[in-house]
Amino acid sequence: MSSLKKYRVPVDGKFKLRKIDPGDTPFLEDSETRSRTRLEKLANDLDELQNKLHAEGRRKVLLVLQGMDTSGKDGTIRWVFSRTSPLGVRVTAFKAPNDVERAHDFLWRCHVVVPAGGQLMVWNRSHYEDVLVPVVEKFIDKDETVRRYQQINDFERLLVESGTTIVKCMLHISRDEQRKRLQERIDEPDKNWKFARTDLDVRRKWDAYQQAYEQALARTSTRHAPWHVIPADSKVHRNLMIARLLIETLEGMKLKFPPADPSLKGIVVE
Repeated sequence: MSSLKKYRVPVDGKFKLRKIDPGDTPFLEDSETRSRTRLEKLANDLDELQNKLHAEGRRKVLLVLQGMDTSGKDGTIRWVFSRTSPLGVRVTAFKAPNDVERAHDFLWRCHVVVPAGGQLMVWNRSHYEDVLVPVVEKFIDKDETVRRYQQINDFERLLVESGTTIVKCMLHISRDEQRKRLQERIDEPDKNWKFARTDLDVRRKWDAYQQAYEQALARTSTRHAPWHVIPADSKVHRNLMIARLLIETLEGMKLKFPPADPSLKGIVVE
C-alpha cells in the first residue's frame, strides 16, 4: 500500500496543500462496480480487525475526519463502517462549542470522548476546528495559534503514549466539487436539511480556509500522529482510501484474540 505514502503530510513542516489534486483516484478499480465490491470486502475486513481490537480490550484507535463542508465526513462513516459492529465503534461529532465548553480550555471537550480500551473512536470534525475557524475569523492571534499547535501535538502524544493509535484524515475536495454538492442540497428537497445559509458564508472564505488547513497540517503532522490528505472529489475513492488506511493501520498493530482459556476444555453444555 505504498501509494498511501504520497498523501502523508511530511513531519518537517514543509507542505503545500495545492500540490495534492482533490480529483486524484489512485485507489479506484477499473469500474464503479468493481470499486464498490472492493469497498464491501474492505468493510468486512475492517469488521474482523475491529473485532480483534474489541476482544483484546487494551489498545485504542482514534480516527479524525476533517474537511470543508460537503467533503464527506458523514458519508465516510456510513460506508467505511457499514459492516462494523457498533459494540466497539463510537462516533462523536464536534460542533461549535457551547457556553460550558467555552468556559474550559479548547481541548477539554475532546479529552472526555477519547477512545477507551478496545474501542475505535471516530471524530467527525475535531480539536482541529479550534485552529481553523478562530484563525480564519481572527478570533485568536498568531502567538495563540502556535501555542494551540503545540498543545495539540502534546495532547496527541499523551494519547499515543497511553495506547491510542491516531489516524488523521483531511478530506480534500475542490471548490468546484463543493459548489456542485451545495447546489444539490439546495435543489433537492430531501437534502435541504443538510444545507445552512452559513455554508455560503464559509465558502466565500475558501482561500483563507485552505491556507489555515495547510498551516495546521504542516504544524501538527508528527511521527506519532501523521496526517493523510484524502482526495475526495470522488466519494467512492475517498471511502476506499480511508478503508485501506485503517486496515493497514490495524494490521500493523498485530492484533490477536485473547488466549484460549484452558479451564474450559472438556466442558459440555447440556
